[in-house]
Amino acid sequence: MAISFTTKLTWIFALLLILVRTIQVRAQPPPGFINIDCGWKNSSGYVDQPLVLPYSSDGDYVEGGMNHEMLPEFMADASNEQQKTLRSFPDGSRNCYTLPSNISKKYLLRATFTYGNYDRLNKTLDGSLFLFGLHIGVNFWEAVNLSNWDPSLTVWKEVITIAPSNFVSVCLINFGSGIPFISSLELRPLEDTMYPFVNTSVSVSYFKRYRFGNVAEYITRYPTDSYDRFWESWSLAVPYSYPWISLNTTNKVESIPGSDDFNVPLAIMQNASTLDTNYSFMAVAVATSPNLDAKSLQLLPIFHFAEINGSNPNRRFDIYSAEDMLFRDFSPSRFQVDSMYKGGEFLRNAYAYFSLNKTANSSLPPSINAFEVYSLVRMQNLTTDSDDANKIKEIKTQYNLGRLSWKGDPCSPRNYIWEGLTCDYKSLQNPRIVTINLSSSGLGGGFARLFLNMTSLENLDLSHNNLTGAIPDYQPKSLKVLDLSNNKLDGPIPDSILQQVQAGLLDLRLVGNPVCSNNKDVYCSDKTTKKNTTSVLLIAVIVPVVLISLLVGMFILWKLYWKGKSGDNEDYAMYEEETPLHIDIRRFTYAELKLITNNFKSIVGKGGFGIVYHGTLENGDEVAVKVLMETSIDESTDFLPEVQTLSKVHHKNLVTLQGYCQNKKCLALVYDFMPRGNLQQILRGGDIYSLDWEQRLHIALDAAQGLEYLHESCTPSIVHRDVKTANILLDKNLVGVISDFGLSRAFNDAYTHISTVAAGTLGYLDPEYHATFQLTVKTDVYSFGIVLLEIITGQPPVFNDPQTVHLPNWVRQKIAKGSIHDVADKRLLDQYDASSLESVIDLAMNCVENAAIDRPSMTEVISRLRVWLPALSSDKQSASGTPRRKYSMDSEIPKQFQMMISGVSNEGTSFQSGYTGGLTEISMFSGR
Repeated sequence: MAISFTTKLTWIFALLLILVRTIQVRAQPPPGFINIDCGWKNSSGYVDQPLVLPYSSDGDYVEGGMNHEMLPEFMADASNEQQKTLRSFPDGSRNCYTLPSNISKKYLLRATFTYGNYDRLNKTLDGSLFLFGLHIGVNFWEAVNLSNWDPSLTVWKEVITIAPSNFVSVCLINFGSGIPFISSLELRPLEDTMYPFVNTSVSVSYFKRYRFGNVAEYITRYPTDSYDRFWESWSLAVPYSYPWISLNTTNKVESIPGSDDFNVPLAIMQNASTLDTNYSFMAVAVATSPNLDAKSLQLLPIFHFAEINGSNPNRRFDIYSAEDMLFRDFSPSRFQVDSMYKGGEFLRNAYAYFSLNKTANSSLPPSINAFEVYSLVRMQNLTTDSDDANKIKEIKTQYNLGRLSWKGDPCSPRNYIWEGLTCDYKSLQNPRIVTINLSSSGLGGGFARLFLNMTSLENLDLSHNNLTGAIPDYQPKSLKVLDLSNNKLDGPIPDSILQQVQAGLLDLRLVGNPVCSNNKDVYCSDKTTKKNTTSVLLIAVIVPVVLISLLVGMFILWKLYWKGKSGDNEDYAMYEEETPLHIDIRRFTYAELKLITNNFKSIVGKGGFGIVYHGTLENGDEVAVKVLMETSIDESTDFLPEVQTLSKVHHKNLVTLQGYCQNKKCLALVYDFMPRGNLQQILRGGDIYSLDWEQRLHIALDAAQGLEYLHESCTPSIVHRDVKTANILLDKNLVGVISDFGLSRAFNDAYTHISTVAAGTLGYLDPEYHATFQLTVKTDVYSFGIVLLEIITGQPPVFNDPQTVHLPNWVRQKIAKGSIHDVADKRLLDQYDASSLESVIDLAMNCVENAAIDRPSMTEVISRLRVWLPALSSDKQSASGTPRRKYSMDSEIPKQFQMMISGVSNEGTSFQSGYTGGLTEISMFSGR
């Protein structure tokens, strides 16, 4: 018995040991998984029990920031440990996490955000805008909008991307509308064959991902999905009711041989949803919340099907995106996965409305197993050359440079270039570092050889620091200026450096160092003092001759100067304003403007404000330089408003302001150059061809989107006040961009209008505004209506026919006497859809109603224009250089969804569950 008892204990102990080891093994994450609990203070980490995955602190992945916990009252409702802590970034405009990765490897990266009122400021519910941005690497990924958001709920963002190097970075961007923070960050490696449309120039951001059938848990993730994708349960989002039917099978559902684009888990494909056989179609509509701007979204839907019905059914259906056919007469394969998507073809379907319609020869209604939708993220910005980036980061570490701006990529994006660096942005090449200015930066220790080893570095300023030791004996690669003045350098100057100096290839400055104590060479002297001493000596020796020569020469030059074009050679530098505008864009000097415009050689436009010149920046980018006439500078009230407005607004349909010149003799604005001129020029026959009907509608939609952004997305709202065809510029792809914000006015939403002196352009001026001086956003709507009429008719807003007539009145008269075709531009050659023309005319006339209250909003205008452009070209991109912001679906565990059932009689039943707020509205439709 004793032996038997001992044997039992041994077996029990062995089984426990196996169990412990099994749990420990399971707690090890799959290769490449990175699980970060942001703000977690314990360096030892922990195991998330539901996932059995280890999470660690974020201290090794990020610099800066502050650790916080959500308030105690939210702790009990937290669904996981990651929600309870967070890291905020009150300092700096960009703060980045750097995660190790394999170069060219494909990853899913997920970030979560739970506010939990950690700062006790109630920022998500105080009525203010709470918005910050995310960058994936050096490209804009998405915005995180927590305005009017339940502080206990979690928002998650996912992106599928390719690692550009041996690390991938995620940066939080401070827009000035709330302190950025993050709760967790997770990196998941994917197979290289998965999501084949993702490449080095295209990433995709999560919009929605659903599994169908009767599923008990709301989120399905790891370990069911070995890639830890989040699959939301459609049946829990929309409680099933007739005519919806759930299907399931225990049979194995296999991928079609050679098809591993998505690797949907078996458990997900073993469930599906279909309809009662009396019904013929199902539709899924996923709409964004008011927090998000979906207007510029380009979406890619992926449908996952498998026929899991036990019999051998005849199930065939068509698949639509809105009204556009995606796939015709599709039939799911029995117990095999069919993943249907349109390659890399991204759709403009802002409300993600998709329908599955039974075909006439099908005996069964459609079914679906799973569904994914992603939005396009363009990876257009290039990272800094890897060699330059690695060296400057080593320098940062060596000198312990804790500058707030030295986060993320050194040169990219340009708006976030590291302080003290100048980068060269050659087209289609990774940016190179050409200037490093670390003067007066408190540098100590030796002079780093890394500086001399940077192959593109031309100018290095390390003056006024505490560098010690000798200059390393190393041949500079491309260095032209090396300023080491006022340090503590000693020892001999290397021959490699001296040879460069003596050959005139390097300007070396060592004044103020011990090495110059017994050295009188030029690089050890104050060149300015020497130059001044030499000048005084020369003047003292030959003053009579030089003075007479100078006087004679100056007189001759003065005569020639006034004989030619006066003012061209005036020293404008003395008129530079000492105090710059407090805005984050480049300030140009007058000398720089002369250089980039080739001495104001090429005029591309003129107006009452002055002249617009063509220019080219140092990096080759083309710009338009608008120079105000000197006679109008003193009374110019438009310059400052335009600079301040354009420095704050960023939209693909608003002109990008590159910089400004603030000079007492010259005020100028520097914009992206629009090579196709303005809409007025083309409509008046100034282009080599006439715009066709679709091109005109695209441009109208572009302009409408720009105005809607000013009205709805800016805080406070901005009224342009001078909307006209001359102020709608066109890039090389005929994308419309609104310009000329000199008359813009901003006002708070708390006021319906502001009083101001009437301003604008004859023919475009809102009659109600002109009569009352009460300015509202509907003032722009009226002007846009005139623009729309010009697009339709090709006529100016005021013209002779044979007497002076206002365009809206002319259109009314023509339609009253004849038909709508009489008002269409003759250059259209009747190549347009009559119903489309009629609808656009009707919209334009709505916009020019005399009473502002009768006019539509720009949001309504856009909605109506999009009806007539159902298939917007997915590759129609702005070449203006304006950052293209894309907003995707914020995700949460929703608390309300709506299902609607309708039949041929149009009688329907709707079902609702309790509503407490959420980011999405999901609708399901079925019909007989």
